[in-house]
Amino acid sequence: MFENIGEIILLFWRTLLALPHAWRQRQKVFEQFFEIGNASLLMVAMLSFFIGAVIALQTGPVLVERSLSSAVGGVVGIAIARELAPVMMAILIAGRIGSAMAAEIGSMRVYQEIDALRTMNINPIHYLVLPRILAIAVALPLLVLFAILIGWFGGATVANFNHLMEIPFRAFFSDLQSFVVLKDVANGVFKTFCFALIIGTVSCHQGLATIGGPRGIGRSVTKAVVNSIVLIVICDYFLTRLLLK
Repeated sequence: MFENIGEIILLFWRTLLALPHAWRQRQKVFEQFFEIGNASLLMVAMLSFFIGAVIALQTGPVLVERSLSSAVGGVVGIAIARELAPVMMAILIAGRIGSAMAAEIGSMRVYQEIDALRTMNINPIHYLVLPRILAIAVALPLLVLFAILIGWFGGATVANFNHLMEIPFRAFFSDLQSFVVLKDVANGVFKTFCFALIIGTVSCHQGLATIGGPRGIGRSVTKAVVNSIVLIVICDYFLTRLLLK
């Protein structure tokens, strides 16, 4: 475990040192950005809408029973902006994009394409790792901003049409505005940026460490997703402690 952590940290450091070469790889960064961002919008929208709907459905009736209907918008808004949208979107992208990164780089490792890159004096970190980490570090925070808005709309929809609440859209968003401040959204986006670095680095590391043929690729993909999710949850706790001060 400690060996893997050390290798991940070393890979991230080497990627930081490769940042001056990012402009040369701009085409690959744009390709990865499109794959991560645009291709994930539909899934992000569906997941975010129903997360907001479930939070409103769970908390709304309880608050209304206690004459706290004005707090429904605030509870849904804060829960989505601070925690649910960043964590759930990071887990979604870890499963969808992180696994793809590990599988693609792992296949290149198994079939000796990475050795061929080194033979041609092409640094694999510059060519493979840097574009993916840059793309996910930009795309995931933007996806989370989109997810927060859709989640708020999902909560407002349920609060408006559920017979136990019947809170109008205008009242819901007015209450949300009185509870949620810009710092809540900014903290959620910052957490997502950290999660993106974790997903990109862990997935690329597992791909580069792949051995053993097609079965090894499967193991690397599984490790990439599981390790990313575990580190996301652990990192979420410490970031929450830090940002709530």
